[in-house]
Parts: sequence; C-alpha cells; structure tokens
Amino acid sequence: MTSSTPDTILPIERAFVPLAEGQLHLRRSADQSGGAQAPLLLLHASPASSWFMQGLMRALNAAGHKGAMIAPDTLGNGDSAPPIQDRPDIAYFAESMARMADALGLERVDLYGTHTGARIACEFAARFPDRTRRLVLDGITEYPADLRAEVIAHYAPRVEPDAYGRHLIWAFNFCRDQALYFPHFKQDGEHRLNVPMPSPEILHRITLDVLKSWDTYSRPYIAAFEYDAFTRMAHVQAPTLLLKPEQELALLNASVARALQILTNGREASLPPGDAAKAGCIHAFLKEAAR
Repeated sequence: MTSSTPDTILPIERAFVPLAEGQLHLRRSADQSGGAQAPLLLLHASPASSWFMQGLMRALNAAGHKGAMIAPDTLGNGDSAPPIQDRPDIAYFAESMARMADALGLERVDLYGTHTGARIACEFAARFPDRTRRLVLDGITEYPADLRAEVIAHYAPRVEPDAYGRHLIWAFNFCRDQALYFPHFKQDGEHRLNVPMPSPEILHRITLDVLKSWDTYSRPYIAAFEYDAFTRMAHVQAPTLLLKPEQELALLNASVARALQILTNGREASLPPGDAAKAGCIHAFLKEAAR
C-alpha cells in the first residue's frame, strides 16, 4: 500500500504576479467548488512566508473547503519583491493585496490573517468593504504606547552580515527566541512564554525566510506594530471571526473582548492546538453565507 503525499491530497502550486514593486510570490490551490465558494486569501505572520500557510490550506480542504485558496508572500517577505516605501504602513500592504486580487481577476474574497497578516486582512476589510465577504482574524491587538515604542525600536533589528557568519547564528536564535519570550529581547521570567518550542525543522524554515528577506523583513513587522487595529476595526463591515487558540500569546487572546466591542458583526472561537481544529472552525464560519 502506498501512502498519499500532501500534494496528492491538495495540489498547491507556486506562482508570481507582477505588481509595480516587481514580482509578488504566492502559493495557491485551484477552485474545486465550481465557483460556489468565494476565493480565500490566507495572509501569513512575520517574519515568515506563505510556506507556513500550506498546512492550514490542506486542513481547510480536508474540512470541506473547496474554493480557491491564495496565500501570498507579503511584500518584503519570502520570495516577493520588497516594498517601494522604506517605511510602509499596513494600508500599503492591504492595498497591495487588492492589486494582487485585481491581477488574478478576484472581485470579492474571504480573508484569513494571522499576526501581521491579521492586520493586513483587517485593513483590507476596512478599506475595501465591497470586496470583503467574510473575515477571520487570528492574533490581533493594538499595543500600548510604551510597549509599541519598545518593539518598534528593538523587535526587528538590522544585523549586518560578517566574515565569520555570526549573522547566521543570530537569525536562528532570533526565530527561536520568539517562541521563548515576548517580546523576544526581554529574556526574563516575566516575559517567558508557556508554549511548545517549534520543531528544529520549523525553526530552520523560518530562519531561511528571515535570511531570504534580510534587508526587508522588518518593514511588515514595523507596520504591524504601528497599526491602530482597534481604530480601524470600527470600519469593518464584514462578518468577522476572532480566533482564540489555546497556545496563543495571552496579550492577543485578551484583546478579543475589546475587538468584539468594536466590530459591528463579530464573534469569537476558542480553539485547541492544531490546524485541523482551526480549519474546521474557519470552514464552518465561511460556509454560513452563500457567495
């Protein structure tokens, strides 16, 4: 008996879309619904890439989601071109998603975003209400002014390559430390996280993403920390699902209550670990309304 590979379960192809900045890279799966389900954009966290959306895409397909799924690399991350601006804001990244949708012929979409991707998805929904059918936010908050200033100053530093390759060790430990502390540069008991350490393979992949976008990985990060999420949520009209994974940062899960006070049509869902539970919850939410 032969075992199925992941790509025989859900073929995921890679493609590039030309934008003014250059080539935007994405991963996507074909529509299997005959147009019955809206396309779903999946927006990744910093400093990673759409590589990390593949597990959720396959889990969504297994849960019954048969619409097209598109997972772009944010400009400045992965294999996408860098932003034109040196200090872009989240509105810039949301607008780039609209331009990508134009290039792909997508008029109206569902959106899922995690961390930085959640902020981009939130802004897309606020800025383009007629193009947003349903919205899923996974890990979003508006940071207090003192913490915001600290993370903007220290969270995503530029470390110059050197002849001994010490920047390579730094990149791995930068990714590893984010699983140990928040913020990662405050390495004491008060800021220690109670979450499992990612596997060496996952740490390796995210380190590769940091190294790949060495000069630009910080731009989406800084934009995310500067984003006034609660202010912009007041402009979101689409039905919105806020996820509360058990292993999420306490600060982010605590923000769900505040977000629900602002959103005109929001709800929350607490989740156990794993893509299967998350995918089942997202699929149930997306299928509630017809295209």
